[in-house]
Amino acid sequence: MHNFEKLIFWQKSIELAKEVYLVCADLPQDEKFGLVSQIKRSVISIPSNIAEGAGRNNDREFYHFLGIANASSFELQTQLILTRELNLLRAEQVDDLISSLNEIQRMIYTFKSNLKK
Repeated sequence: MHNFEKLIFWQKSIELAKEVYLVCADLPQDEKFGLVSQIKRSVISIPSNIAEGAGRNNDREFYHFLGIANASSFELQTQLILTRELNLLRAEQVDDLISSLNEIQRMIYTFKSNLKK
């Protein structure tokens, strides 16, 4: 069992979730049950799956949940790109979020690689 709260990529994913929630307030009201809802589910899924995997019985299960967290991060990246392409958010704002997200993706990948050894 791993202490997920000490994992830097979990901490960064919590910070990203907070930032994304704040940004979602700027999105159009008519997207509340569409894109906004999906973005929020994706961003919450990242730290949630890291935590769930950390609480599992073995590293193989943790590895699996890290894969789910990483998949959610790519889903979120796609949704953020869409907000930029539709001019729903400023390009700089989206680029900053994606930069943070890419860092988390790299950290998850590295941790998974080390976990598999």
